Amino acid sequence: MKPFTYERAQDAQAAVKAVADNPGARFLAGGTNLLDLMKLEIETPTHLVDVGRLPFAGVEEMAGGGLKIGGAMTNSKLANHPAVRERYPVLARAILSGASGQLRNKATNAGNLLQRTRCGYFYDTAKPCNKREPGSGCAAIGAPGGYGAIFGASPACIATHTSDMAVALVALDASVETMTPDGATRAIKVEDLHRLPGETPQVETHLAAGELITAITLPPPPPGGQAYAKVRDRASYAHGLAMVAVAGNRVALGAVAAKPWRASAAETALEGGGSPDEAAQAQIATAQAEDRLTHKLTLVRRLTAATIEDARRTS
Repeated sequence: MKPFTYERAQDAQAAVKAVADNPGARFLAGGTNLLDLMKLEIETPTHLVDVGRLPFAGVEEMAGGGLKIGGAMTNSKLANHPAVRERYPVLARAILSGASGQLRNKATNAGNLLQRTRCGYFYDTAKPCNKREPGSGCAAIGAPGGYGAIFGASPACIATHTSDMAVALVALDASVETMTPDGATRAIKVEDLHRLPGETPQVETHLAAGELITAITLPPPPPGGQAYAKVRDRASYAHGLAMVAVAGNRVALGAVAAKPWRASAAETALEGGGSPDEAAQAQIATAQAEDRLTHKLTLVRRLTAATIEDARRTS
């Protein structure tokens, strides 16, 4: 175990300053991802700032029927909140599709969005990984298995983002609210929060050093039905092979890129009167996959069409 220091933040501004002033510091809330990475010495922070007890764990009604959700609220509490279950069922279903009950009881909403990839080569310190050690290479490229990006990948990284919740939030046009190191607040669309790998896969979000997610804001639910679907190797403790969230005419995909992927081509096809099958095919036509991942194109196409159909049946 690498030595580190610990402090419990008394307020958000102090927490942000503590992390911004120390390049080796990290925020800690539920710890369901960070602590695992520390045990494997993939993450080696020198200082932890515990933000789990800051007053960001509630749900507030917003004008027009939207919700403001605390970043420190646990996934379990969010998924079971009456307003979420009634007005945003795609979000509740997505959260309950992730991880396990034990992990959801600890994991926070902000932490869920910021969890790192579950790529097996990222976790295997004997293998090269540009996300873990920039410039070392990407062992996942050309390797066997069904995990890998089919949108937005680069020669430096084909890892995928693992959050179910983030996929639903993109379909719902949600934003995060943050506190910046200078004490200001800003809003970022969840769709724009994460970066594609490019040549710097180790830089995963557009957050500044020390910037803290304090809340997630949901606009009023869109007209139309909502649905969520996920395919994975087993029912729990397994990263998804593909996820699809539909909210009205908005469609988002998961486990297909380094970020939750807005299915813009599918949405355009639906707006033009296309069928669910035609919308799914239009989206897959924009994908780029290694030969070993071509089966994933079929999986995502079929899952997307089926989920759009499910959403229409609930409208």
